[in-house]
Amino acid sequence: MNDTGNDKYLLTPGPLTTSLATKRAMLRDWGSRDADFIAITRRIRDRLLAIAGVPDSHVAVPVQGSGTFGVEATLGTLIAPGERTLVLENGAYGKRIVTILERIGREVSVLRWREDQQIDPAALDTALREDPAISHVVAVHCETTTGIFNDMAAVSRVAKAHERRLIIDGMSAFGAIPIDGADVPFDALIASSNKCFEGVPGMAFALIERSWLAAAEGNSHSLALDLYEQWRGLEANGQWRFTPPTHVLAAFDQALTEHEAEGGVAARHARYSANRDILVRGMRELGFETLLADGVQAPIIVTFLMPNHPQFEFTRFYDDLSARGFVIYPGKLALADSFRIGCIGALGAAEMRAALAAVTATLAAMGIDDLATLPTDQTSTLNRMGTQ
Repeated sequence: MNDTGNDKYLLTPGPLTTSLATKRAMLRDWGSRDADFIAITRRIRDRLLAIAGVPDSHVAVPVQGSGTFGVEATLGTLIAPGERTLVLENGAYGKRIVTILERIGREVSVLRWREDQQIDPAALDTALREDPAISHVVAVHCETTTGIFNDMAAVSRVAKAHERRLIIDGMSAFGAIPIDGADVPFDALIASSNKCFEGVPGMAFALIERSWLAAAEGNSHSLALDLYEQWRGLEANGQWRFTPPTHVLAAFDQALTEHEAEGGVAARHARYSANRDILVRGMRELGFETLLADGVQAPIIVTFLMPNHPQFEFTRFYDDLSARGFVIYPGKLALADSFRIGCIGALGAAEMRAALAAVTATLAAMGIDDLATLPTDQTSTLNRMGTQ
């Protein structure tokens, strides 16, 4: 990969390492009502619809803030009070969706799986057959809690067979894990600027079926997060209702240009998959154990179980890796102590090998030359849960 202009690489699921050209795109100031900036917004919206394969059926609505802002804005705008939503939950971000729906006063049901298990379409089929009051289904494409991916094609088939609306949280998937409206019919898909498109944080967006959004006037619980009103304003004059994150949009426009030049979703999926394979193979050679089976591990972020060694201390491990130029993520699991290492961003094989060299050096500095893979209590817990 090209020089990113960073002193450290972010092995995280976002914010993440961006290209130098993406950073440079933020060096200019933009007037939010200038024709050039309005053109940037329009170009981004059109590009996103094309990438998702829904340029005629859906509209793209950006909103200021992180991905969670986009999730809350979408749920609050599209789901009317009194309508019941079924959330498919197998990680922290599914839990967050449930919390949002409860907080904004929407009716919600939940199907839950363990964090190391994929969503089961058969269970969804049963739930929708047994509860005709459910009008919407919400699912996370890639749960960055663990790095597990869920089969959105199968989920979509079931939802459509029962004529329910499908909302996909594609935050850590869209742009790198293939999804096309023709193969995976969805009514709304939510993502952000700083994940697989390798932009910077500060903007989320939703791709929404046009007629559904057009009928959503007055649903929103919020002034600022009302995507119906945001869409109406953009359609009227191309302008955001409130001050947009201009520099973020300029960087995202550049990031989308780089995404296309690389070869789009297929090429990015291939690079991230190669990054994942280098990382997993190298960490296993060092004695680390992955939480997920290879068949359900998305090429986004990998969860490693905390090793059982008297000299392994995560804070030191984290700080030492950071000092060597690599920033990782702590774990977010309920079922086991863990940490996570991302595969996405403006990184390639050379950076992943350098990261493994940094891990090796860090272990040596900690006095570890024989790394056990699982603490006794975690081993028994995971065996009892059927993970291994």
